[in-house]
Amino acid sequence: MFAATVARAGSAALSLSWHQRLLLATLCFWVCTIVVVRAQPAAGEGETFSRQTVIERARQLSEKPFTPPAQAPESLSELDYSEYRKINYQQDAAVWGRTPTRFSIQLFAPGFLYRDLVDIDIVENGRSFPLIVSKDSFRVPAPELASVLADIGKYAGMRLHYPLNSDTYADEFLVFQGASYFRGVSKGQLYGLSARGLAIDVAGPKGEEHPIFRHFWVERPSSRQESMVVHALLDSKRVTGAYRFGIYPGAPLRMDVEVTLFPREDIAHVGLAPLTSMFLHGPLDHADRSDYRPAVHDSEGLAIRRGNGERLWRPLANPRTLQISAFVDNNPKGFGLIQRQRELAGYQDLEARYERRPSAWVQPMGDWGKGHVQLVEIPTDAETNDNIVAYWRPEAGLRRGERFSYAYRLSWPDRVPYTTEAVQVVRSAGGQKLFSDRQEIVIDYSNLEAESLDGITVNASMNPGRILESRIQPNPDIGGARVFLTLGENEAPVAELRVELKRDDEPVAETWLYRRLNE
Repeated sequence: MFAATVARAGSAALSLSWHQRLLLATLCFWVCTIVVVRAQPAAGEGETFSRQTVIERARQLSEKPFTPPAQAPESLSELDYSEYRKINYQQDAAVWGRTPTRFSIQLFAPGFLYRDLVDIDIVENGRSFPLIVSKDSFRVPAPELASVLADIGKYAGMRLHYPLNSDTYADEFLVFQGASYFRGVSKGQLYGLSARGLAIDVAGPKGEEHPIFRHFWVERPSSRQESMVVHALLDSKRVTGAYRFGIYPGAPLRMDVEVTLFPREDIAHVGLAPLTSMFLHGPLDHADRSDYRPAVHDSEGLAIRRGNGERLWRPLANPRTLQISAFVDNNPKGFGLIQRQRELAGYQDLEARYERRPSAWVQPMGDWGKGHVQLVEIPTDAETNDNIVAYWRPEAGLRRGERFSYAYRLSWPDRVPYTTEAVQVVRSAGGQKLFSDRQEIVIDYSNLEAESLDGITVNASMNPGRILESRIQPNPDIGGARVFLTLGENEAPVAELRVELKRDDEPVAETWLYRRLNE
């Protein structure tokens, strides 16, 4: 794309001013003098490969002490962000980029924060071949970096491409880079929150343990396939794992994930299907300093569909102290970090475009048993920091020597699939009640026509403390209703709020939950 940009600029050079021509000439000089470096599968017959190959490798690895992966040399790890960005993969050298296969792969060089060296293999006809780095895999700003990358022969991760938004261009839609993190986008979206393979001891007193994907195997799709498969070997001090990702790009991107873990030690605090996001401020948790943007977040709420069918909605917060919440369940039907506001007016950020950030929804496959969805909210003063984590924490944890398998479907939609026609919370806001010194919270619900409000009762509670008044009225602008809560005085540092809308003692909307902090 970069070369194409230069070519387009060259064709229009006659219409440029003299200083624009000078800028173009300088750009072309640097493009022409950049050293190129290329990745290709290793020659030979390769090795026999199947899903069982990764499982067996994870099992064998678990019987040995953890060995950290090789690290990038100082010449790469000491690069700052701006220098690291100048190392770019050759787009015209993308794996399968010149074949009928609709998918292609581009690779990340090690360096900056991404110091772990990762192995990546291509799988064709049941055999795997390691991708090697040659001297034209990456565009680099200095010849010595080309030599270093070629000598290392490994990567920091990869990104997958597919014609997502247009039949004529292969969009980047899924990235694996850094520890066990990955993030995806669906059609029309921009990158936002991340997922990862496994979470261990999040916000624990001894610090978090970060498992890594140290080896990937990517199966080559046929020219007719609209899906692909990636396998990953996870490793950490106390556990290993074999992952299979069935990947289906589109609207939304869907990933069917199968996991087999082999604990080296007992692990009490383990998080399955973890999601990581950012929440700075919004209408219910106002900005600490002046900001023209009414909301700044990649996700605005945690949604849960419990095993008994109850739907929960918990607006996120940016607290002043670490907050951990647990939502106990048995065989959950789903949970996710959701971005519901889909209009620019809700954010007023022309660059970040938070209204186009994806949601992420986890749908467990099979029996996940007893446990709880854990939500961790970490204080932050910058929108560049991910401060929200959500995951499923199984009650029994992991036991040394006991194989642990589970599966789930991870999708990256705009909205949670089951809420399309359901009554759901679309906005929560708070402030001082008009003509009063009391605090007030308003909750807007969609899909509630005015004539349907007869017979609906608002069951609202605050513990500790009490709700002085609760009422509901039509909100025709959204085709729904608005609930008003007037809060009584409460000196407790933390209060849990709960609101249910019921008719004939049956719920008609998702249950609204919130932790109010006296900060």
